[in-house]
Amino acid sequence: RVGQVFSTSFGWLCGVAWAAARGQLSAGSDGEVEQVRALRNVIVSLGPFFIKLGQALSIRPDILSPKAMVELQQLCDKVPSFDNALAMATLRDELKMDTSEIFSEISADPVAAASLGQVYKAVLRDTGDEVAVKVQRPFVLETVSLDLYLARQLGFLLRNTPLASRIDIVELIDEFAPNFYAELDYNEECQNGERIRRDMARLPMVVIPKNYPELTTRRVHVAEWVYGEKLSQSNADNVGELVNLGVVVYLTQLLETGFFHADPHPGNMLRSPDGRLVILDFGLMTQITDNQKYGMIEAIAHLINRDYSEIGQDFVNLEFIPAGVDTAPIVPALARVFDAALAGGGAKSINFQELAADLAEITFKYPFRIPPYFALIIRAIGVLEGIALKGNPQFAIVDEAYPYISKRLLTDESPRLRAALRYMIYGPSQQFDADRMIDMLQALEKFVAVKDYGDGSAFKVDGIRGGVDLGNAGSMVGTRSMSPAAPPAANAPPPLVTT
Repeated sequence: RVGQVFSTSFGWLCGVAWAAARGQLSAGSDGEVEQVRALRNVIVSLGPFFIKLGQALSIRPDILSPKAMVELQQLCDKVPSFDNALAMATLRDELKMDTSEIFSEISADPVAAASLGQVYKAVLRDTGDEVAVKVQRPFVLETVSLDLYLARQLGFLLRNTPLASRIDIVELIDEFAPNFYAELDYNEECQNGERIRRDMARLPMVVIPKNYPELTTRRVHVAEWVYGEKLSQSNADNVGELVNLGVVVYLTQLLETGFFHADPHPGNMLRSPDGRLVILDFGLMTQITDNQKYGMIEAIAHLINRDYSEIGQDFVNLEFIPAGVDTAPIVPALARVFDAALAGGGAKSINFQELAADLAEITFKYPFRIPPYFALIIRAIGVLEGIALKGNPQFAIVDEAYPYISKRLLTDESPRLRAALRYMIYGPSQQFDADRMIDMLQALEKFVAVKDYGDGSAFKVDGIRGGVDLGNAGSMVGTRSMSPAAPPAANAPPPLVTT
């Protein structure tokens, strides 16, 4: 295997060495992008482990420049399929019976292929249900285990080289190997899918395919077949609203359930024929702790109030900066980054991918690293933002996240979020901000609209939202004066006027 890997990658290694000698590998340079493009082709030739490693690198802005990341993100697209005869043999071995006994129909060729397996369309003989049958590539577990061992040994050898100052290969391998092995067990993917299906039942405009645990094994996964078109390729009128709904879905996972779908590449997000959002493939998940959930909400509250003095501690809470590090020297650099990001109209106008790239530059100057869980969040949010920006160049991810953040702050009774709500409304000056309060209540209304109707148009107009007459209760009429409901008595105080 070492000989195979070396012979396949030798030409690329020579090209990297030559470009490095000529000083052409600086971050974001054409030379770096060219070498990463060549690396992508080598990775596809070497198989599943290297494809997954490339995908892991594609979400690490603290390692690669944004342009280089785009090249490796293409590894999420279709890869070559394997022999159909081998796939059918795997089905028979895993399910302990002939495919004709289970399926009345099954496609002759795969309808899709990925790094770990390929998918066939079939019909269950017993029920007539249309299903997607995913079959794992032969010998993936054995090949991946060998490649993991070899890559880790290489990492140890490189720890005494200049490369170690920018990336610790051993740490990177240890970071994603557990999730990789979990992805190789389709029983786990089935359980993940069912849990997400229960969690997302509260969102009527979201479709999570049903799983069939009785027909799922370590190497075969059977799930409901769902019709739809890729959200990134759809020209439907409600794509923007479905992206807004996608933001609610991922924020619900990220900040509420704590069970986060970490692999939402464009092929996994569809628009169904009836206009709902379909999410597929739950092999790669990550758990978010309560401390991380609350830390993200607190950081957003400080960001909206431009209270950069607290941002340093927020990054410690979120594991960007090790505990015990003096954050005072880092705060000015963070302030410059966020000032630039906020220049376009406040925290709700931040382009998340650009902000992540700016933060990545800080990692080379300060004891600042992007933690593994947040690298996965960057990827998920980056995918949503990328889809939305194609149809709406003014899309801002934090703007669409604000309704959910408002909902959590206004309804969550945990002490940390009670304190965060008070901070949002009163700010560091401890002065009540009526406009901020109204803004949060309107954002809460938008959250309800997106959650229940998939309607991203936000607020009622003359009592109408999304074609539904909701009445005028709760409408903001643009006045800050409150008059008594009945004529005041002769000795009553004057009407209350807010200041």
